[in-house]
Amino acid sequence: MDDLTPRLLLTAYASGVFPMAESAESDEIFWFNPEKRGVMPLNGLHVSRSLRKAMRAQRFKVTANQCFSDVMAACADREETWINPEITALYTALHELGHAHSIEVWDESVLVGGLYGVSLGAAFFGESMFSYQSNTSKIALVGLVARLALGGFKLLDMQFITPHLASLGGVEIAREEYTTRLEAAVKRRADFRRLKATDTYSLLALAASQVNTHTS
Repeated sequence: MDDLTPRLLLTAYASGVFPMAESAESDEIFWFNPEKRGVMPLNGLHVSRSLRKAMRAQRFKVTANQCFSDVMAACADREETWINPEITALYTALHELGHAHSIEVWDESVLVGGLYGVSLGAAFFGESMFSYQSNTSKIALVGLVARLALGGFKLLDMQFITPHLASLGGVEIAREEYTTRLEAAVKRRADFRRLKATDTYSLLALAASQVNTHTS
C-alpha cells in the first residue's frame, strides 16, 4: 500500500479507523472499524492483588519513549502478528513526528514488557503489548493509564477486548458511542510527557489517586 502515509494514518484514526496487515509476511493492509470497540475507561482500571503486590515490590522500572523500535519489534515477535514491515515503518515515522509512543518495563537494564500506541489530541490508541515476565504487560498498562490520566487524556482505545484486557477493566462500546467519544477527545489537548515518575510504587499510587483504581 504505497500511498499510506503517516498523515493519512492520523486522519484514519481521527475517523475511527485503524490498519492491520494480514500477517508479518503479507504486503496487504486492511482497515478496521468494528461495530463493538474496546476501550479502557481511565477511571475503571482494575489492579489485582497480585499485580499490586508486584508493583509495590519495586522490582521494575517503567519508562516512556526510550526504545520505541525495540518495543515494536517485541510486539511483533510472536507466531501470528499483524505487524509487517510497512506497519513498522509507518509507526516509526509517527513516533518521529511525536504521535506514536512506547511504554517500557525494565528489570534492571533488560526490557521485559511494554506497549505502544498513537496519540491524537486527548485520545490514545493502544496498538500492541508484550510481556517477557509475569505481569510486565499489565504493569505497562498501569503506567500508561496513570500517564494518560495525569496528562489530561479522555479516551483510551484498545481496539478489541481480549480476556486479558477485560480482566484489567476493558469494556466494549458500540461504534456510535465510540465515534462520539472520539470526536470530542481529538479536539482537546493532552500532554503525554507530563508524567516523570518511573518507579512502579509511584505509578501505582498515581493510578489510585488519578483514576480511582479498582482492586480485588
